[in-house]
Amino acid sequence: MARSTVHVCSQCGFQSAKWHGQCPECSEWNTLVEERLPTAAAARRAGARRGGDGEDARRDGPAAQPRPLGEVGAAPVARLSTGIGELDRVLGGGLVPGALVLLGGSPGIGKSTLTNMVLGYLQQSGHRTLYVSGEESAEQVRLRAERLVLAPPQPAQVRSISSARAVSPALQVPILAETDLEVVLDTLATHAPQVCVIDSVQTLRVAELSSAPGSVGQVREVATRIMELAKAQGIAVILVGHVTKEGALAGPRVLEHLVDCVLQFEGERERPYRELRALKNRFGSTNEAGLFEMRHGGLVEVLDASARFVAEATRAPGSVVLAAMEGSRPLLVEVQALVAPSELEQPRRVVSGLDRNRLALVLAILGRHGGDDFRSRPPSDVFVNVVGGVRVDEPGCDLAVALAVASASRGVPIRGAAQGAPRACFGELGLTGELRWVGHPERRLQEAAKHGLGEVIGPPGSGDQALEVKSLREAIAAALPARERPQTAPIQAAAMA
Repeated sequence: MARSTVHVCSQCGFQSAKWHGQCPECSEWNTLVEERLPTAAAARRAGARRGGDGEDARRDGPAAQPRPLGEVGAAPVARLSTGIGELDRVLGGGLVPGALVLLGGSPGIGKSTLTNMVLGYLQQSGHRTLYVSGEESAEQVRLRAERLVLAPPQPAQVRSISSARAVSPALQVPILAETDLEVVLDTLATHAPQVCVIDSVQTLRVAELSSAPGSVGQVREVATRIMELAKAQGIAVILVGHVTKEGALAGPRVLEHLVDCVLQFEGERERPYRELRALKNRFGSTNEAGLFEMRHGGLVEVLDASARFVAEATRAPGSVVLAAMEGSRPLLVEVQALVAPSELEQPRRVVSGLDRNRLALVLAILGRHGGDDFRSRPPSDVFVNVVGGVRVDEPGCDLAVALAVASASRGVPIRGAAQGAPRACFGELGLTGELRWVGHPERRLQEAAKHGLGEVIGPPGSGDQALEVKSLREAIAAALPARERPQTAPIQAAAMA
């Protein structure tokens, strides 16, 4: 019996009929991946494009002619609304027929909950759907769907996607509990759903490959064949993917290249807030982000998170409000810092919701251009947290982190808290201590004024409504009252950061 698979080295291309731990050709370890051999029909198509002696064979039809992009017609794409506004915005307006969306996130973050709710809304609106479960049985999925009760949107700051009394449309979604790819493809071809969710892509397997489900060869073959069918029949497919211990999507990197959109569901299971980001989107922007809150009845869209974060701001030493941008939407979040004497020779730098390397950079700038000689002080631990489990990935957070740490080290609140309203700020710090301009300052200021915040500290060019400062030293002088010396041990020099 002829073999249908071959093991190929991903480094040098060496092929072998059996698997080797070390490549015999390049001596690299764990690089041989099982792949399917081309079928006879594919070989004939490939041979038709090549001559027997290596020269190009003549095609039956005329050669393809390039043409200017302006002459290429683009038909309008009719997107499918998922019924969840936050998800539609991240997708760029909804699901595109024939598109592959890869949804990743840590275990228990709410990926299956989100996809069940999406199919429930689409089923409620009259679209054909299908849920393929490879990890859970149909009975387990039903138990989750019973508590996901969908209701019409409510005009409020927080729009609930669930209602405790209604009957869940998620129970009307057809389900297929199967891990064999051939059965899944036959079901998709027969029922022709408009939207399909596969949970998860690492659980499906191709019978021709002897490797275990979730391996590089299996995932690549599964994703490729699903993509071919989805593009041919116009099925929007959402692939749920696993993540590694580092938080990256598991499986081969080619999986992210095959799909049209990569979504990352972030958050902490102990906290209610979840954030949805687009790492790749061929049909929209990658700058948008959606914010959700996990409740007993499912996920809840948080339409005005700024109001909640500002209301919960502590107005204590080490607290400041950051006027951030999440894509095209301004967001006010509280940044808290704590500076405490360290019992370790190497002081700790703990951060949540920010990049740790960014914190080290800000601490170095603060120690050099903050106006105090930190090198003569004892070492101190520095803890920085973005309240609510929200993650901020923009340079405009530098000033908020610096002011929060300076306020915590001096033990005095930011000016403006005494009047009952927290102080907001934004801006990027340069290595020489200057405050640099960041994007969309007018939208940040409008969001701060909308929630009753006072004068916002910002970089030059922010606008008339902001208190413009040129350097970190000026920002600290404007935000913190003058004192003789800090009452608590401040942070150490940049070398300790």
